Amino acid sequence: MPEQLILDELARLARQPEAAAELVPRVPAVIPQLLRSLRSDATSAGELARQVTQDVSLVAEVIREVNSPYYRATARIANIEGALMLLGQNGLRMLLARVAFRPLIGSQSGRLARQAAPLVWSQSEKCAMAASMAAPACGADPFEATLAGLMRSVGLVVALRLADQLGGAAPLPQSDDFAHALLDSARRLSAGIAGLWEFPPGVAQAILQAGQIEATPLAQALHEGDRLAKLRVLCDAGNAAAAQWAASLSGPQAAIFEKLRPHQA
Repeated sequence: MPEQLILDELARLARQPEAAAELVPRVPAVIPQLLRSLRSDATSAGELARQVTQDVSLVAEVIREVNSPYYRATARIANIEGALMLLGQNGLRMLLARVAFRPLIGSQSGRLARQAAPLVWSQSEKCAMAASMAAPACGADPFEATLAGLMRSVGLVVALRLADQLGGAAPLPQSDDFAHALLDSARRLSAGIAGLWEFPPGVAQAILQAGQIEATPLAQALHEGDRLAKLRVLCDAGNAAAAQWAASLSGPQAAIFEKLRPHQA
């Protein structure tokens, strides 16, 4: 597989995120409108419900999610209005964001992207949930933390689709240098796409700053969420070193980590 060609093209897309549009998976027409509405506190619950009901498959996804063990509904929720009553408007915003991003990350064509999609989506979803839970202690907005956690992996999806296009059936290079360069460009591309989609400016900034010493509160929440989500994914895969590290968690970190545990129906 042409390592340098992939890295050069990905770096170009990170500088010109508008050129990556064709590599971002297409989604139902209602999704961009819904994501814009989710970013606005002025959008009423009724308007959110109206937009969601324009897409039957989206309604089904929301109902399925809200009836999962994670939300612990005492009776089956059968409609969007019921979901709103259970979750509240902010809770519904977070759930809708996760559902809206699922086809962006979890449904892929191309060999590499298709193989990686389930794991990337699992980590993205957990990152969003963990970041939103870590946000209050960091002084950040939980919904913006949710968006940052979900948005963070969009650039990686583009990178994998690009590798499929340029590399054909060849395996992805395994060198550490290639992996670091690919992930760095993917992160910058995620931030660029967040700006292109007119997300709150803090979201793109958080994606770029996560893990840095003088990061914004939102970037701190994103870094904490990303770290705990990756640890959860590794533990769920049976990684012994990750399990040992997880056992050392305490306080809020341990509580968030436990809430990321897969729930059985």
